[in-house]
Amino acid sequence: MDSAPSPSLDVATPERVSLSLPVAGIGYRCLAYLVDLFILFVFWVVAYFTFTLLVSDVVGFFQGLSGLAQTLMVVGVFATQWVYWTAAEVLMGGQTPGKRLVGIRVVRVDGSPVGVLESAVRNLVRVVDSLPLVYAVGVLSVLLTRQHRRLGDLLAGTLLVREERIDLDKYTAPTVGATALPTATHSERLTAEDVELILSFLTRAPELEPQARARLGTKLVERYGGLDKAGRATVLASAQSTEAFLRARVQAER
Repeated sequence: MDSAPSPSLDVATPERVSLSLPVAGIGYRCLAYLVDLFILFVFWVVAYFTFTLLVSDVVGFFQGLSGLAQTLMVVGVFATQWVYWTAAEVLMGGQTPGKRLVGIRVVRVDGSPVGVLESAVRNLVRVVDSLPLVYAVGVLSVLLTRQHRRLGDLLAGTLLVREERIDLDKYTAPTVGATALPTATHSERLTAEDVELILSFLTRAPELEPQARARLGTKLVERYGGLDKAGRATVLASAQSTEAFLRARVQAER
């Protein structure tokens, strides 16, 4: 979507696996914004027609409002958008419907999930980023910063990264005739960062020393496996079974 090579966010995980998350450029941002803007437009159209059912003379009603009331209405429109973006990013793990459709996500500059404060700040500053027209300040900031961050991102300590679709078959192909592996029984859903971590390990596993390969695989299974003692023993019996299980664990989240 962006013609120039995209910069990346390098993250060091507690398991000492290095992740490289591609940063979303202006093209991804614009498309996600247009989708979210369309959703807000539909909301306001529905709200307007609902209001017309309650007030017969809509034009006269608005003309009769005082200057303060009109100002409060403008603030209310902005507040609605702020609540939409902030609530969506907090509840959807750094995404809005538009961001999810495009495949991008807001994270902190250290790669960790965005919190309520960061999301609230970055979306509050949208009013400045949108000045003077069509997000001129925000677009200029995205184009001039190395990691394509608008002013709201700079103040909140956030940026947008891409969630690329990955072909899991190229990591650990299932072995025909292999013993069936146990499945996770009491594990939580994987976050985007968890998936990136596991895929990074699966990518690098063939290049690692056997001891390091086994150690990292064991840590990932213990952390994300959700297995009982017998299940862990079966999965950790070999590097092949460990990586096949992790591959299946990621596949189950897709």
